[in-house]
Amino acid sequence: MPMIELTAPAGSLTDTGRRTVQRDLAAIALKWEGLPDTEFIRSLAWAYLHELPAGAQTTAADDLPRFRVDVRVQAGALSDQRRDGLVREATAVVLKAAGLDIADAARVWVLIHEQAVRTWGAGGQVVTLAALDTAAPQTT
Repeated sequence: MPMIELTAPAGSLTDTGRRTVQRDLAAIALKWEGLPDTEFIRSLAWAYLHELPAGAQTTAADDLPRFRVDVRVQAGALSDQRRDGLVREATAVVLKAAGLDIADAARVWVLIHEQAVRTWGAGGQVVTLAALDTAAPQTT
């Protein structure tokens, strides 16, 4: 049940990229977290797009747009291999959404935040992966 936030300068994404990047990032996070691809699980993968106003993002070197992807997952959900895959694919999605290529990959940072067990809350109660397994509609 990842939570994803993309922070990007306003106007730095293509029109198509702006429409698709959130769902694409959510799908990648679910894939690498190893969760089942069901409607219920997809409904729990929230993605936010934070567009910064002009001049709100810069570096000491230049004003080229930079992108930050913050991904929150439950602690222990990602092995090193899964983290590597998530970072690689999230970077590719953001580059595509911005109309950039692999040469610009250093302008995309993916920060993975592992939430300790019992630090997720929804519906007025603490949510655990075990509780989600119980709550998820069963398929046959």
